Amino acid sequence: MKGYFGRYLDVSLTDGEISEYTVPEEWYEKFLGGRGVGARVLFEELEPGVDPLGPENIMVFATGPLQGLNIAGAGRHLLMAKSPKTNSVNGSYVGGFMGQELGKSGYDGIIIRGAASVPKYLVLKNGEARLKNADDLWGRETAVFEDRVREKEGDVKVASIGKAGENLINYSCVIFDKNRAAGRPGFGAVLGSKKLKGVAVKGEEKKDLASPDELKSLKAEFARALAEDKADSLGKYGTAGGLESLSESGILPTKNFQRGEFSEAEEISGEKMADTILKKRDNCNACPVRCKRVVETEFRGEQVRPEYGGPEYETIGALGSLCLNSDLDSIALANQKCNQYGLDTISAGDTIAFAMEASEKGMLDWEVDWGDPQAIVELVDAIANEEGVGKELAKGVSVLKEELGADFAVEIKGQEVPMHEPRGKKGVGISYATTPRGANHMEGTHDTMLEEKPLAPELGVTEPLDRFSYEGKARVAKIFEDLRSFNNSLVMCAFTTDAVGENYSFDTVRDMVKAVTGRDLSPESMLDLGERNYLLLRLLASREGYTAEDDRLPDRLQEPLPSGATEGEGIPEEKLEEMLSEYYELRGYDEKGIPTRERLADLGIEELLD
Repeated sequence: MKGYFGRYLDVSLTDGEISEYTVPEEWYEKFLGGRGVGARVLFEELEPGVDPLGPENIMVFATGPLQGLNIAGAGRHLLMAKSPKTNSVNGSYVGGFMGQELGKSGYDGIIIRGAASVPKYLVLKNGEARLKNADDLWGRETAVFEDRVREKEGDVKVASIGKAGENLINYSCVIFDKNRAAGRPGFGAVLGSKKLKGVAVKGEEKKDLASPDELKSLKAEFARALAEDKADSLGKYGTAGGLESLSESGILPTKNFQRGEFSEAEEISGEKMADTILKKRDNCNACPVRCKRVVETEFRGEQVRPEYGGPEYETIGALGSLCLNSDLDSIALANQKCNQYGLDTISAGDTIAFAMEASEKGMLDWEVDWGDPQAIVELVDAIANEEGVGKELAKGVSVLKEELGADFAVEIKGQEVPMHEPRGKKGVGISYATTPRGANHMEGTHDTMLEEKPLAPELGVTEPLDRFSYEGKARVAKIFEDLRSFNNSLVMCAFTTDAVGENYSFDTVRDMVKAVTGRDLSPESMLDLGERNYLLLRLLASREGYTAEDDRLPDRLQEPLPSGATEGEGIPEEKLEEMLSEYYELRGYDEKGIPTRERLADLGIEELLD
């Protein structure tokens, strides 16, 4: 099929054997790429019930048809494996430049099996792959590993794990280009358990395209529109540019989700960063927006170095407002340390905020005060190295809540909740509760985007919705989950593909898919692809034991917020049940929360239920 190589690189770390895995053409037709094909590989190859940190777990690096073609927004790729965080197949998406190299590597992805007896790293260069010893690089920080590998291998793009992954911390991540993180599901620990320190890729292969001239024109116009629409907003202030408005709307997670507004939000905003510590703006491959932050500063004598990038919104929320910390320099340093160690910033911030509340309630035999910037930085060091109290905090919120008997933990399916407050965005609450990936803010859309016209008439969303309303949210949640799933199957950046408004771009995205693959997708077939791939993940979670009983929100998110513009709003159990009942019917789930054979037959994948 046009736009694909038709094969994955297949690496067995146990015996060092490297081969090719042929992907059936039917899989590309049904699942498109990225999330879909990656999940289909794991459905076929990964046995249910395996230990996420055992050699039987399988890690997949996956691309879609648009990688390797210098398309703005398509510099991304994803990692998939069974997660030590959620104990189910999970996915993590990452930008930067590795996606472009993988898209030229001659393979549509990499399958990593087994475990090495000594540290290794994988090199895939110009179509040839080798495993090399990494004994001398084990224990080194991510940037040092990348520099050493590039000295040895030349102009390659590098993924690496740090101390957190080596120590098998369940919220460790994989770092790309020194400052892009495949975070959330604990995939640093998965690679750490396999003794794989990193992966280096350089590609020169070209894909066979359906209409190369048409693609050239389309991607130029797509990039031009992106620069025009987003450079002065997202580009200028980054993802943290909306932080103050979130606080004003009462939906900025603050003090471990006890509040929705932070009185010192201005001090940690994207605008404040631009005026103080921002050194330059960076981009992902071929993207003109340049939303990536690169900062330079110091905190109490310790330097924050530009090579580790700078904090994005999620990091600032988690290590800032959630912990009542208004010191931007300390957040930048904590972000750098997370990148050095390969530690997920959201889970790190959530865990520290949880510890601050537990300390305040006298539940710990040590103390940590709200808003203490020095303590936050020191705790990041302690967690990654599992030293002192860090050994306890490295367990994450879901384990700590059981050990302490805490009723204020904010996690879903084992994964800490990101920096988006569902009590003021009820549709987000549905996606949080039902996603097979654990708490995840990138699964659907956000209600605040749906309050004013123009919306998304191509998707059947034509009337504005109140963000506080429960009515109609199940239908909208499903539509945008399917749309985002389609986007994740292309592995396109969510910030470059507008799902609503006058800059709605999925018609152009489908035109690019046609120019690459020759497939002419309608809005309906686009959503069917997304739904098929979403349900595939749901099936993978179901065979690991997840049921409708797990589609819940934590107690704290059921409680009404006490102040601010979202005062009095919660998502009580009975309201969630009403939304879930409608959602299950729309999704075609049975009473156990498993897709029915009839719905899977409608999508052409009923055989997977067997």
